[in-house]
Amino acid sequence: MDKTLVFVSCADSGELHVLHWAADTWQLRTEQVLALGGQLMPMALSPDGTRLYVARRSDPLAVVTLAVDARAGRAEVLAEAPLPASMAHLATDGTGRWLLSASYGADLVAVLAIAADGVVGAGRDAAIHATGRHAHSALASPGNRFVLAASLGGGQLHRYRFDAATGALLPTDPAVFPLPAGTGPRHLRFNAQGDRMYLLGELDAFVHVLAWDEASGDLQLLQSLPTVPPGFAGPAWGSDLHLSPDGRWLYTSERNSHTLAGFAVDAVTGQLSPIGHWHTQLQPRGFAITPDGRYLMAAGQISHRVGVHAIAPNSGALTQVAEHDVGLNPNWITVLPMQPKA
Repeated sequence: MDKTLVFVSCADSGELHVLHWAADTWQLRTEQVLALGGQLMPMALSPDGTRLYVARRSDPLAVVTLAVDARAGRAEVLAEAPLPASMAHLATDGTGRWLLSASYGADLVAVLAIAADGVVGAGRDAAIHATGRHAHSALASPGNRFVLAASLGGGQLHRYRFDAATGALLPTDPAVFPLPAGTGPRHLRFNAQGDRMYLLGELDAFVHVLAWDEASGDLQLLQSLPTVPPGFAGPAWGSDLHLSPDGRWLYTSERNSHTLAGFAVDAVTGQLSPIGHWHTQLQPRGFAITPDGRYLMAAGQISHRVGVHAIAPNSGALTQVAEHDVGLNPNWITVLPMQPKA
């Protein structure tokens, strides 16, 4: 029986909801509700899946480290450390020794050390780097040689060489890669081959395909496609994007149309072809794809629910098969395969 462990951070109720997804019954079940307090938003899993990091964006600003038991399907708070700013995004580097974070309000990225036990150290010891206005994400490259940070207000990507031994970031020359006017770069993903980057604009709700060179850090814009459904006339408000585990499909979420968009990924060029748009939860901020690639789970900020969509294996089309109530303003979802009990 395929089971997935699902973590949902709920900003307005200050809760982390731990859910179990059973694929054979199409059922989501609440296993735990952890009251961590404050405005809980971005999350990141350690590479080995044994630690979960959750950022609190209201005072006291902090990152909470939780131990994850993938057999029991539960999480336990280990520690809490102060953050240097309110962070809109968290990610670990490829080694799991460093936590990368981006602050929308403080216009910076920060690197925090992760101890051998998986606990994040004190935020006051973070290495801080100024960015353009409204840094919205920071992500290590596939080879862990660079860190890319999206500056939504600056309309550009900041590029840093990354020293995984010390956590140091060194700006490249040139230090930024400009994006089309009005993009509002928000989140980015790399493909498994490590030669393509997919970037979602918040302000234009376009998905942009870029060639990536891991050796040099060079970028080249290859393609830009809208993610809003045809005929939608409201302001764009792009939110998240993810590739399916097999790399065949890319999906994006847009909050004002309450939709998910899907694209087929060309196996050779990495470029995209639209496959459809589907209604989902109201104001979908974050979503995740299960590790088996069969389901997409979207969090509705104003429906206060998680919706589960089955992914058609041959077409990538989405069909909603389940909904589940969670806390107030769910905005970030992280998933992990559950392990059989010993």
